[in-house]
Amino acid sequence: MEKYEVGMLARSKAGHDKGHVYVIHQVDETYVYLIDGSGRKLENPKKKKKKHVQLICEKYELSGMDDVAIKRILKLFDKETGRN
Repeated sequence: MEKYEVGMLARSKAGHDKGHVYVIHQVDETYVYLIDGSGRKLENPKKKKKKHVQLICEKYELSGMDDVAIKRILKLFDKETGRN
């Protein structure tokens, strides 16, 4: 069983946002709450079932971060992986 933690990166496996990379903001038994700093901000995270996301083995400390810092993390990840 995979361990979902706050601050980990996750890629959507299903839905209209398939392939989109998010940062996990919250975790409960069934769902993860995802943010990306632009469309899904800290005050309005995307609720997605755990089975519909793929974890990426990178974790960041979210305490004190704002939406701009989240966008920066995801932009750097895209640059490192050659996605953009």
